[in-house]
Amino acid sequence: MRKMSSALPRQACILAALLLAGPAAAADRAAQLDVAGTARSYALHVPDRAAPADGFPLVFAFHGGGMQGEGMRRMTRLDAVADERGFIVVYPDGVDKHWNDGRATIRNPQDDVGFVAALIARIARDEKIDRGRIYATGISNGALFAERLGCELSATIAAIAPVAGTLPADIAPDCRPARPLAVLQIDGTLDPIMPFGGGMVADFGGRGEGGQVLAVAATAAFWARANGCGAADAPQPLAPVAPPDRTRIVRTNYGGCPAGAAVTLLTIIGGGHAWPGGPQYARPAVIGKASGQLDASRAIVDFFLAQPRVD
Repeated sequence: MRKMSSALPRQACILAALLLAGPAAAADRAAQLDVAGTARSYALHVPDRAAPADGFPLVFAFHGGGMQGEGMRRMTRLDAVADERGFIVVYPDGVDKHWNDGRATIRNPQDDVGFVAALIARIARDEKIDRGRIYATGISNGALFAERLGCELSATIAAIAPVAGTLPADIAPDCRPARPLAVLQIDGTLDPIMPFGGGMVADFGGRGEGGQVLAVAATAAFWARANGCGAADAPQPLAPVAPPDRTRIVRTNYGGCPAGAAVTLLTIIGGGHAWPGGPQYARPAVIGKASGQLDASRAIVDFFLAQPRVD
């Protein structure tokens, strides 16, 4: 397994430390749910407005390894977008700050897919949600878990948007979604942790989860094939919005996708292992560059809500 610099093990938990520092943001609701005898925790943000006739769309935001849901809330600032656009966002907590994303190297192989299914049922009981507009995003380990949900929970989840994480190699051969789902893949070309070209994930000197992932291009092509899309369109560079930032964004759409099953790749040229538009939570030498050329939270929500609801 690929060895990283001695700085990386110390930085493995810096994300949680940075994002959890300072006064905690008030959660609308923090709760627990018993799943197979284990108490699982989550926080929920509900917009302060009447629910639409079909109910609120529901967005899951899965934290990266070493984080918890509150860190994901701070990183993405999705609460503000939820208030503007009118959807519920839920920040679940992983077991031991990790998700079972399907890699054989995951240390805690708990049933996180079952947890998400149970959590959807709980939220549907407590809130008015649109069961045809349930979405999942995440970063790093949370991104890999969103990919797994696309494989195993596509009958319930309408779209996924993984950031800085691709399809785990261990689950790719058996990934057969029950129906097409929309996919927005966001990854940096200079990510030192999740390799853009696929291969071994950084294991932080043996203290990380390790394993292998598919290349970004192979992941996008996988979802395009699964959805019955055609070939990729020509990549389209997006105009820079933050001139001092030397990262650049290139959008690649796949043509001929069925309604509600769009596949789009946003490549962050020069970007690292970070949430675009979010904080530079560790030194660029450690995680690469956090791009300011894209507000990933708004781009993801725009993508989700542009898809037709599924039955």
